[in-house]
Amino acid sequence: MTQISHQRLLIIDFGSQVTQLIARRLRELNVYCEIHPYQNVDAAFLTGFAPQAVVLSGGPASVLDDGSPRAPDAVFTLGVPVLGICYGQQVMMTQLGGQVERGNGTAEFGRAYVTPEDASLPLLDGWFSEGREQVWMSHGDHVSELAPGFEVFGTSPNAPFAITADPDRHFYAVQFHPEVHHTPGGKQFYANFVKLAGFTGDWTMGAYREQMIEEIREQVGEKKVICGLSGGVDSSVAAILIHEAIGDQLTCVFVDHGLLRKNEADEVVSMFRDHYNIQLIHADEEDLFLNALEGVSDPEVKRKTIGKLFIDVFQKHADSIDGAEFLAQGTLYPDVIESVSFSGGPSVTIKSHHNVGGLPEKMGLKLVEPLRELFKDEVRALGHELGLPDHFIGRHPFPGPGLAIRCPGEITRDKLAILREADAVYLDQIRKHGLYDEIWQAFVAILPVRTVGVMGDGRTYDYACALRAVTSVDGMTADYYPFSHEFLGETATRIINEVPGINRVTYDITSKPPGTIEWE
Repeated sequence: MTQISHQRLLIIDFGSQVTQLIARRLRELNVYCEIHPYQNVDAAFLTGFAPQAVVLSGGPASVLDDGSPRAPDAVFTLGVPVLGICYGQQVMMTQLGGQVERGNGTAEFGRAYVTPEDASLPLLDGWFSEGREQVWMSHGDHVSELAPGFEVFGTSPNAPFAITADPDRHFYAVQFHPEVHHTPGGKQFYANFVKLAGFTGDWTMGAYREQMIEEIREQVGEKKVICGLSGGVDSSVAAILIHEAIGDQLTCVFVDHGLLRKNEADEVVSMFRDHYNIQLIHADEEDLFLNALEGVSDPEVKRKTIGKLFIDVFQKHADSIDGAEFLAQGTLYPDVIESVSFSGGPSVTIKSHHNVGGLPEKMGLKLVEPLRELFKDEVRALGHELGLPDHFIGRHPFPGPGLAIRCPGEITRDKLAILREADAVYLDQIRKHGLYDEIWQAFVAILPVRTVGVMGDGRTYDYACALRAVTSVDGMTADYYPFSHEFLGETATRIINEVPGINRVTYDITSKPPGTIEWE
């Protein structure tokens, strides 16, 4: 992990499914924080990390079970503010001399309301203006006896110690989850905590940009860097940041597999060559990919074929760059967190468009990953800081296999041409109606069926297509976007009139789960 020079907050993870949301809340407050699983945090780690405050996350375990997770005792002797959340509260009480009991009718799951015992605690500034606060509870066990020095500041029907604190030692503990959306006052709660801890909000993209430029220069020296450019936001921001640091020592390789959206290859090449003057190899390999995909209809075979060819093509062009010792990747912080997960499990599979995975070891290259401290929205903020166009930064996610997985069944050049045109009309409609930024992802899929239609006085026998648009926070779950019937009717009319080859338009209203966002 890069050594960040900003004020630092440590989140010790006990396995909660919403630990990342704690980090998001804090980053929104311009506070730099890192998540580390409890197994990796000991006294030596704490000394090296030197946090200005510590948050103990929730978790699925019970502190009453043998071998259940604990915080290192050194956390409580650092002399910095500590906040325990849910399981983190129970850990604090257990380790500092309090008591925790099994549920026995006191479990709470979902929305609850906390009322104050003493609202004068600075941690609660801005709370209880209406007499009570809505919070989100998710606990079976509960604190039954406070540790010495702690007092009660808030209660709920099933949590008599919902908010507790030892103000003299700056130890705070709550039974609810202030990080989730269902605790409306959660952002204010965290703002109060970091203010108590003396954070000044020095975590900004401008500061991060300057720091990373220095670190890239120090890491790379006079050597050369190659970057696999997908045209997506992550790899583009990484490339532009690295270019700002080392200039012509960077070469990007853009593999054009013939499965991109309308005009996308031209836009990417123009932006990097003309606006940023970055050395770019435009590997036009449409024939190679489409010939290999001819007759292939199984979606997994499509993905594997595209992935293998991408690596082959990337390596072929990378080998032509003399003296390259580094490979740049757009790895983000969620990938880093998941690779050192609470359970100690293996690294998760990176999504399809991160097609350079596995190459560093194979090619003997060292990694440059300037975005590995950032969440997705922070990458977009950094993109703005670097001057990327708004329309590029705000683009919807696009899968690595491209239009191949929006073309169920066999892929042909004719079907891809029809799909590109239909997709362009659909996205144009969404933008014209001012809906683009409300939608996580929108696209057209061309279906492997033809239907009978009537246009003018003639019979048609053309393809059907499906429109897809979803709302989501992180892509893990999604719901369909509730377009008006007027919008859908207008869009269907435009596609049928403007795109030869389509005579029927449908709208996909499947959520995820049970469906996926993409069709394949």
